[in-house]
Amino acid sequence: MSDDSRNSGSAAAGIALFSTIILLMTLDLVQDYSEGTATLHIVMECGVLVLAAGGIGFLLRRIYAARASLSSLQRDLEAVRKESDRWREDSRILLEGLGSAISQQFLRWELTAAESEVALLLLKGLSLKEIATLRQTSERTVREQARSVYRKAGLSGRPALAAFFLEDLLLPSR
Repeated sequence: MSDDSRNSGSAAAGIALFSTIILLMTLDLVQDYSEGTATLHIVMECGVLVLAAGGIGFLLRRIYAARASLSSLQRDLEAVRKESDRWREDSRILLEGLGSAISQQFLRWELTAAESEVALLLLKGLSLKEIATLRQTSERTVREQARSVYRKAGLSGRPALAAFFLEDLLLPSR
């Protein structure tokens, strides 16, 4: 159960309690007045009646403020969702372009489909063992495919492979 639903339930219970007090005090006041009860007693009961009405007012104000705050939070959340969707869409387009550029480079290097897959998994940071498990092949086979990628690309190893694609993405140093 969330804090908001507990608070709403508590406020509703408080309003019900104060309403019951108001009802009972009103009935008692009517009876006391008709019986000619002392004025001080009636004034004190009127004070309790006013306090109970004040309690209802206080709780209603808190409910209104909580709803206004919730409405504001919902608007903020919606704005963040829209911004997040826009960012995701912008990133998707960029990542598709990067993926396409990487694939084109793999074609220029004349990598086989298996070598291309290994090279992409290397770029993603997987270990040779993880790639072997994922591709359901031996680690030795993956190691040989990785060496073939580096040889065909004219690169010295994994760091050089990553640098080849990431170098132009990084902001220049000032």
